[in-house]
Amino acid sequence: MSSTARTARAFSIPRGVWALGFVSLFMDVSSEMIHALLPVFLVSVLGASVTAVGLLEGTAEAIASITKVFSGTVSDWLGKRKLLTVLGYGLAAVTKPLFALAPTAGWVFAARAVDRVGKGIRGAPRDALIAELTPAEVRGAAFGLRQALDTVGAFAGPLLAIALMAATADSFRTVFWLAVLPALASVTVLVLFVREPPRDNAHRDGARLKVTALLGTLGARFWWLVLVAALFTLARFSEAFLILKVADVGLSVGYVPAVLVVMNGAYALSAYPAGWLSDRMNRWGVFAVGAALLIGADLVLAFGVSIVTAGIGIALWGLHMGFTQGLLAALVADAANAPQRGTAFGVFNLVVGLALLAASVLAGVLWDRGGPELTFLAGAALTAAAALAALGLFRLGKIDGRKRSVD
Repeated sequence: MSSTARTARAFSIPRGVWALGFVSLFMDVSSEMIHALLPVFLVSVLGASVTAVGLLEGTAEAIASITKVFSGTVSDWLGKRKLLTVLGYGLAAVTKPLFALAPTAGWVFAARAVDRVGKGIRGAPRDALIAELTPAEVRGAAFGLRQALDTVGAFAGPLLAIALMAATADSFRTVFWLAVLPALASVTVLVLFVREPPRDNAHRDGARLKVTALLGTLGARFWWLVLVAALFTLARFSEAFLILKVADVGLSVGYVPAVLVVMNGAYALSAYPAGWLSDRMNRWGVFAVGAALLIGADLVLAFGVSIVTAGIGIALWGLHMGFTQGLLAALVADAANAPQRGTAFGVFNLVVGLALLAASVLAGVLWDRGGPELTFLAGAALTAAAALAALGLFRLGKIDGRKRSVD
């Protein structure tokens, strides 16, 4: 395909998907200004243990995933994706000041939980909305674009955090207050620039009927996908441990947000190309590259003892995210029937979130008992085991990675 044709395909992605990408970008600027500093804030200022940080991060993501099941199903039943998307982003925006006010680790836990409820409410309806706005032939690219813009925000946020920490003499709370502004911008873009496509009565009635028989109608292809994603997620714990790794090798507190700059820079650069490539070949082939990158990242982080080697491991981690996360969303959209996409994304994210909870708690326990080397070596071993399981399922024909239009 010529470069002109590739450009035309990129611009064939609907404007609503671009707008949702910028909504994600602004919210991630806000969230990562806080989250880039939160593990160190919890440990050094509020006196929390590393195990507590792992429990907090895993529980927060599990809360988001559980909420996605209900919001996805409700969006199928109502036929209204945007309403719940606005509610979710709005709730996340109004919780940002709670981090600045937090006097204890328990307060942070509560703020993080409410923030993740907002994420849970918006996640499945937003992804279903992207699938409904986008033609099947550019679906991988559309999810990759949304993920890339989201990730631009995820490294812009830490960059702002670094600059603001320097400007405010390492005042965590001042940075947390300023994070409120991009959150408000996110909600504004969503309200003004995203339009939901109309859904006819037959489409909506089909969703209502199928929600009542959820387990039986999502299909075997979807459930095998969920199993594989859960296995890989057990190997991919919270990025909070990347932040703790660089602190362990001596990076000063004011520059700790650089971890997420490096990770999300690699993530943003790889997400759209990986999605574009997955539209032209088997998606699982692209995903396998992501698994190899995660194993490489874990090994470098396990044995690295300098800031430079830790940075290389973090960059590899970001590349792995770019080669896997948008692809998983595209695979869910491929596997689910259109009236059930909200439910499918919700169920998928519930299972993956529970796996992330288990992975993060396990990582925290291993860190407290054996240090970062044990944590990252365990991650590499689990990734290799998950990759072997996926290969076996692929050869048995349970997962195939073919693109299908099932609207």
